[in-house]
Parts: sequence; structure tokens; C-alpha cells
Amino acid sequence: MPEGLPIDHEQALNGTMAAYAQQILVCTGQRDWTSRIENDGENETWGHLVRGLKRLLGRGGPYLDPFNNVLVTTSSIAPAATNSTTASAFLFPSFKYIPSIPVETLSSTNATDLRTFVRAFLLPERLHDMHSSLPAEKQAGMTRAPELSSKFEGIVYINHSPTVLICGHGGRDMRCGVMAPALESEFQRVLQSQGFTFAGSDSSTIDGPNHANIGLISHVGGHKYAGNVIVYIPPKMTVGTTDEPHPLAGKGIWYGRIEPKHVQGIVDETILGGRVVTDHFRGGIDRNGDILRM
Repeated sequence: MPEGLPIDHEQALNGTMAAYAQQILVCTGQRDWTSRIENDGENETWGHLVRGLKRLLGRGGPYLDPFNNVLVTTSSIAPAATNSTTASAFLFPSFKYIPSIPVETLSSTNATDLRTFVRAFLLPERLHDMHSSLPAEKQAGMTRAPELSSKFEGIVYINHSPTVLICGHGGRDMRCGVMAPALESEFQRVLQSQGFTFAGSDSSTIDGPNHANIGLISHVGGHKYAGNVIVYIPPKMTVGTTDEPHPLAGKGIWYGRIEPKHVQGIVDETILGGRVVTDHFRGGIDRNGDILRM
């Protein structure tokens, strides 16, 4: 644990995770970003994707919905897309990887573009009751259209691989920038000792038994609780080497104040054992987008 970092060890962690409906994890292949991620990746497709999502879902955007908070996060995981018009991203707790997302918003309503992606994957399946007074056409335009997902090829459903996300946004706050590399190395070491491969040791795999996705991510709130770690347990994961269903399958668990000495416990308890480490629990989300508190 690096000395001298101003970490808040006093406030209770439970409930410090902001509520959200989905997290889109944009693959950038870089390990840090400017303070505001929408100002980064100026000549990269992932940067265009981030800015496009902010325009569509953010303040003044056509799909702004205060009851459908979508976290747009960048990650160090390398993108699959190599052309000049698409980018790659993970979706949680949908547990999907979309390798090719168009980053442009086109004028033609029939074209497959970034709006198509938002409508297919990011809008709510059911609107909040507060929207009930809106015209039916408006409500339909704010609701997910899952039939559009067929327009996106190569989708990987993440059924077996746990995903470990570590806030490493040093361009935003020094604490996460300092803590994250040490945590990343320790997660890699511990998971590898348990027989897992991970991106870097096996960069071609997104989902599979005994494979884990590990990445640094941009700001998700709570720098003063560094290190911040999110663990997404896939829907078909089992407990250890047994066939017993994993108690946390399909859920995302947020932890704070994680140091390298805690990593072994998180792997043993949460990833392998299906138990929440309550001392570090900030909050969680289930497959339906419901928020978990303790």
C-alpha cells in the first residue's frame, strides 16, 4: 500500500455507489485518460463513441432519461475493431461484448448507426411510471427495441468469465492512478494461481471457463475510497470447481478501500465462493438493473 495517500477510512462504504441501470465499458487499449474522457481519444474511434454516447444520452440528448442512468466508462481492455468507423465495448449487467459499434450518427433513419446501438441495447426495457403521461409515440421512442440487436454481428455473451474492473483514472485523481497498477498486478497473480487466463496472457478470449477479464477503468465515483474495484460475476458461473450455481451470478459488486493485501480474499470469497466482503461493499447491481444494498 503506497504511503501518504489521502484515503477516507471513516465513512461507511455501504450505499456510496451511485445507482445506475447499465455500464458501457468502452475498449480503448490505453491505461489512463484525461480528466474528462469525452475530451480524450480525439482521433480514435473509441473517443468518437464516448462523445456520441454523451450527446445522445446526456443533457440535452434525445435519449436523456433521469431514470435510466447509463455509466459511460473507458477501459484499458484493447478493442477488437480496427477500422475507422467502429469501436468495441462491454455491457454490464447485460454481460455482452459488442466488437463492432458504429460511432457515427447518420441522417438516414434506416441506416445502422450509433442511435441504432443505443435503441437496441441502452434504453430501458420498461419506462418509469413517471413517464406515463407522455404520448405513446414518445414513450415508444424512449424504450428499448431489442429486435435491432440483430443488426450487430459478433456479439459475445459473457456467461463464464468474471470481469474485474479497477479504477485507474490517474488523469482525474492521483489516488486511483497510484493504486490501480498494484491492484491489477495482484489480481492477475492471484487469478493466474487459480488457473485463470486473462487479457494479456490470452488476448483472443472474451468468455470461457477459467478466463477472467481484468481492466483499468475511468472514474466511477468515490476516489476518496481508492482502490475502487467492480467485480461482475457472469450468469453461468459456478462455485469453485463444482456445479453449484454461483450465488452472485449475474451481479456486479462494487468494493472500496481495496489494497493489494485484500485481493486474495476478494478472489476467494467473491469470485470463487459467491460471498460479499461486507467491510468493503459499496453497492451492487443485479441482472435486472436492481440496486443491491446491505
